[in-house]
Amino acid sequence: MRDEPCAFLLAGGQGSRLRPYTTVLPKPLVPVQDLPISEILMRQLRHAGFKRIIMGVNHHEGLLRSYYGDGGALGVEITYSRENRELGTVAPLHLVADRLPEHFLLLNGDLLTDLDFRRFFEAHRDTGRDLTIATYRRAIPVPDGVIEFAPDGTIERFREKPTLNFWVSMGIYAMRKSVLRSIPQDRAYGMDDLILAMVGGQEAIHTHRHDGGWYDIGCPADLERANVAFAENRHRFLPAQSQALGGVA
Repeated sequence: MRDEPCAFLLAGGQGSRLRPYTTVLPKPLVPVQDLPISEILMRQLRHAGFKRIIMGVNHHEGLLRSYYGDGGALGVEITYSRENRELGTVAPLHLVADRLPEHFLLLNGDLLTDLDFRRFFEAHRDTGRDLTIATYRRAIPVPDGVIEFAPDGTIERFREKPTLNFWVSMGIYAMRKSVLRSIPQDRAYGMDDLILAMVGGQEAIHTHRHDGGWYDIGCPADLERANVAFAENRHRFLPAQSQALGGVA
């Protein structure tokens, strides 16, 4: 097993909420401006020192392999791991256990962010914990008047269409290989399952707060927001060194 910085890119989902785009394209190949979303991620990862990428594939596997090949055009080394059935977010790691170094990144292949992957990874290693989750503060507007009342029904507080703020997972994780002991091998198992199990077992999970940009490409409206953000602030998402790389086409 090699110990170079490594990232596992989840690229096997069907992307049903992003149809009709994903009817003919795998979600990671859906473009944001002139680049597939996963290519933006891999350019960022290479710039951060992650030149070894394992891509978890299933839906439209052939198109992903045809487009990226071995990753040489992007200056990275891509190997593939095929899921023969739905395994969730973290169970696929067992398929490549022999390829994973002691610490590695796991991330969704369909997000746009200006997170500093190197800084995030180093902060994780410094904690000595098995799992670090990148988090983002999301504002969620409530379209109704919110009423808080006492047990006798008397109103104690009223807020007209408030905005609630929550820290949410960005779909980017830094992990120690030993965490695989907590992941079942015989069934689908997601990151939500792992977090709940670790919290229930009182295992410490670290969080890394990101105050920059983050767009989860979940539906057409999210894709449009990502396109606008990338067009207006391309330099934030792709440092000059990453933009200078040749494309895969």
